[in-house]
Amino acid sequence: MYFQVLDYKGKNFLNLNDNNNLSIWPTDLKEGAWLKHIGHSNSLCIYITRAITNHASISEYYFIFFPEESFACLCSDYPIETRNHILHGCKQYRKYWSSKRDSLKDIIAFLKFNPEAFFFHEGMT
Repeated sequence: MYFQVLDYKGKNFLNLNDNNNLSIWPTDLKEGAWLKHIGHSNSLCIYITRAITNHASISEYYFIFFPEESFACLCSDYPIETRNHILHGCKQYRKYWSSKRDSLKDIIAFLKFNPEAFFFHEGMT
């Protein structure tokens, strides 16, 4: 119930849908809402957690801590590298495409094909 309140969940939490286009709510039962779909890949779990919480090593996140640094996307087509830009339009991550990037199944596939999407960029610490 708390998760439905924006102030409780945070404004950067990525809302995901299941295969039936229903919102996935977090739970601590049976490996939670997302973990059972990820399998046993620690790295995929890290990437999807970064994407869902928007605590990824991308320019949007670094801007909070290092505002004097450049935060343009490395694709040179977008003024800031955001999670939304990475998932929906960045030319760097075209190894998997689906118009439904808000479904858990599709974001997992996207991250399997594009693990570098939420990985540390060269020069960022």
